[in-house]
Amino acid sequence: MSQDLDQNNKIQHITSPAAQEKFREKMLEMELNDKEHEVQLKAHSLGLQYVSLTGVPISPGPLSVISEEDARRLQIICFSESVEEKKIATVDPARDDVRDFLKKLEEQLHAKISIYVTSQQSFDAAVKLYEKLPKIKEVIHGGIKITEGDVTKYEAVIQDIKKLQSILDAQPTMSELEKILAVLGLKTGSSDIHIEAEEQDIKIRLRIDGMLHDIGTLPSSEWKHLINRLKETAQVKITITDKPQDGRLTLFLDEEKIDVRFSTLPTSYGESVVMRILRSTVAGLNFDDLGLSSYTAKALQKEIAKPNGMIITTGPTGSGKTTTLYAILNTLNSPEVKIITLEDPVEYKLKGINQSQIDASKGYSFASGLRSILRQDPDIVMVGEIRDLETADIAVNAALTGHLVLSTIHTNSAAGAIPRFLAMGAKAFLLAPALNCMIGQRLVRRLCQLCKKEAHLEGEVMERIKKELSSLSPQVDNRPDMEKLIFFESSGCEQCHGIGYKGRIGIYEIMSMNQELEEHILSGDVSQYTLEELAIKNGMVRMVQDGLLRALEGVTSIEEVFSVAK
Repeated sequence: MSQDLDQNNKIQHITSPAAQEKFREKMLEMELNDKEHEVQLKAHSLGLQYVSLTGVPISPGPLSVISEEDARRLQIICFSESVEEKKIATVDPARDDVRDFLKKLEEQLHAKISIYVTSQQSFDAAVKLYEKLPKIKEVIHGGIKITEGDVTKYEAVIQDIKKLQSILDAQPTMSELEKILAVLGLKTGSSDIHIEAEEQDIKIRLRIDGMLHDIGTLPSSEWKHLINRLKETAQVKITITDKPQDGRLTLFLDEEKIDVRFSTLPTSYGESVVMRILRSTVAGLNFDDLGLSSYTAKALQKEIAKPNGMIITTGPTGSGKTTTLYAILNTLNSPEVKIITLEDPVEYKLKGINQSQIDASKGYSFASGLRSILRQDPDIVMVGEIRDLETADIAVNAALTGHLVLSTIHTNSAAGAIPRFLAMGAKAFLLAPALNCMIGQRLVRRLCQLCKKEAHLEGEVMERIKKELSSLSPQVDNRPDMEKLIFFESSGCEQCHGIGYKGRIGIYEIMSMNQELEEHILSGDVSQYTLEELAIKNGMVRMVQDGLLRALEGVTSIEEVFSVAK
């Protein structure tokens, strides 16, 4: 109070108004300097660094690290950043909510957070930059925001993926390239985006309908910028390059969110990155969407209507086994039944179904998990895969004690599942009555319906087709006329991105258990060939035959069928 009076007395003795104003400014500057000095001492006592932000230009990049709402609420601001470090100024570093926020931010960004103490006046001046700068784009840590405008912008590339190289040659920013790849992956229906560091360049590939397509390259000099950007988005450690890492990110669309599984692997010239797009639409798949022919659909519908027993899907990795099980579960799901799944990992969330993920590091395996699941009083159990005798024994016993058990096993055909079980050590006298059916399956690409045309086949190919179709089970309805076999092919158009195919369907063989098969299993006569012959005798349509029937309908091509069902 006395200090203010002294200052006023001094001002009164200065007659010139301009001199009075100058004196006031000088006194205010001295006062601010004193306050800044106090903040400096406070920072020193806390073992932190001090920063004055008054008049300091802060670019949009650092500002976007923290939203304006959080900055004002917590009185913190990012004033400088690099990939490895973010410099954050705070008015009060002792606040619990500030410490918690910065700790979480450090985990999200996988970068070092350096804390600086600043004064209230300094912070107030800096936070105004949010208003003065052009609108800052929404920042989503661990994700990529995609708008309809982004999709429209890259429409030419979506229609013809070969045009991506011209965009890559224009040297887009890393954030723009990240968005281009996300849009392209979504709109082409890709399951995976591959980015691989090679000696001369960086190769970008998409897996569309099970097939990899080269879509462009980048100069190898761009590798560090690209990999750091991708790792930061997927929230994995940027500094680790000599070990595999797994992460996750989210694609934020206007109407939905799509999860992406991110994986890195060290290679000779850098790292290999694979981003798997996990589409929630698969989780909503219905039984009718599997692409089953009328005959196989009836056979499978009959098996899933049984209250207990085992339904086993077989085939190599990527043949759609889990998708088939999800479709069956969605069909069976109702308020009257309890369904529990055991998966590795849980990739799609199924509404109304209890899903559990195994964790080998904690001793939670398929066997131990299945044992625990059966204590939860389920009606239907789905086990991601039967890999060992312990899991097989528990699954077989569950099927014999009133549960419907769905699972997968790695064999090349439906008939191969039984020898595989027995090779694990499963007991034949328990396995035979437990099994309901084995489903062998593969995925074939659908012909683009817009550009498909009649194919002209002759010679050995046509002879093979007729041989397969002539041996069809008499129980199959609408047997084809061998003199009027018409098949199709496609050359590609904008609708299918120049590929000729769009989407995939399954081709199946369903081997249902019967008394004759049970007797052969119990007698020890379990060669794959013998079991398959018995199944055909009892009406089974072989996988290749099912594929040929779909090709006759114009759904797929002969080339596709013979390439997967040999």
